[in-house]
Amino acid sequence: MLDHIKIGNILFLDIETVPAFANYQNMPESLKLLWDRKASFITKEDKTPEELYNRAGIYAEFGKIICISTAMLGIKENSRMLKLKSFFSDNEKEILSGISDLITRISLKREIELCAHNGKEFDFPYIARRMLINGISLPSLLDISGKRPWETRLLDTMDMWKFGDHKHYTSLNLLAEIFNIESPKSDIDGSKVQSVYWIDKDIPRIVDYCRRDVIAMVQLVLRFKGEELLRPEEISILDNMADFKQTG
Repeated sequence: MLDHIKIGNILFLDIETVPAFANYQNMPESLKLLWDRKASFITKEDKTPEELYNRAGIYAEFGKIICISTAMLGIKENSRMLKLKSFFSDNEKEILSGISDLITRISLKREIELCAHNGKEFDFPYIARRMLINGISLPSLLDISGKRPWETRLLDTMDMWKFGDHKHYTSLNLLAEIFNIESPKSDIDGSKVQSVYWIDKDIPRIVDYCRRDVIAMVQLVLRFKGEELLRPEEISILDNMADFKQTG
């Protein structure tokens, strides 16, 4: 499976997002009115917009990115090394500028593809929307307006697993379990990221979680291709959490 995909030319990525404000009350009144309207369409449950605000992070108009983890697999003869780089900050524009520069820099050297789990529905459009909101020009890989599906270079591990079934959603955690890959959810899951960021102020914990998602994605593609999983010694982390100081 996936013989046509050169895994060494894939930049894997995963994003972590939170509501743009710590709580509903902190929102500007003008934005709060727009969230109230959005919330009325989110669920049929009898919940107020304030009670639903914990979901705001999944919408690019009301959320922000706090971490993007990336990985590329270097292959040389019989040697493999997965290099991970994470962009994390309280300043979203710094994160988006960093990932934009990385994509552009690598694209100058080789023709790459981007890959994320459920990326076509979430990660890729979210990144693109937040870049525009922050006044950052889109890298050509994310500037897909007017392009046909086969003209884009965006891969999605969930799409790979669908085999054309448009009704089927499968989490990365479930795929990791059935393919005997170390679970990326051993500490926290997506539902806890908001409180870990805004209440605990523990972004290193979020970055670690985001990295594990990316590693699981790479391992999954290796399994899809019938190749051996990476060993711990074949994984290298390039960024240093000790350099980060969270504000607020």
